[in-house]
Amino acid sequence: MNKALFQGLIFDTDDQPLETVVVGDEAFYVLDDDGFLRHIPAMHVDRQVWDVITAHIDGNEEILSQQAAKMMGQEDIFTVAVIRNQLENKEKQFQDLSKSGIPEDARSYLGMMGFKAIVDHHGEVLNVVQPGIVSEDGEE
Repeated sequence: MNKALFQGLIFDTDDQPLETVVVGDEAFYVLDDDGFLRHIPAMHVDRQVWDVITAHIDGNEEILSQQAAKMMGQEDIFTVAVIRNQLENKEKQFQDLSKSGIPEDARSYLGMMGFKAIVDHHGEVLNVVQPGIVSEDGEE
């Protein structure tokens, strides 16, 4: 069964959080469209959010893996290689997370930090707010 990865972090254009439900073995975000409850497949929304938050990894795997290993205090080539492999396999990471979900405490932390994704009534991600991330135009 797939889970809604970003449960509690998905909002509509009126800044209202979307509830999640499971129908059969598929998770949905539920958007209240003036009383009509639109069920948007969570996988559709989650994939878009995942792509936005992992976009800066592409092409930077080497430096990111070296820095992560340094932060862990394990700068050996094997640790760097393992971390780089994880960074290069974003698709596998997404599939694994879709099955297990992001732990509730991690989602709560993201929410407290101000992370959220705004979607329209079709489930298209309009904006992902990532506090602490500076955009290319210099805005946070």
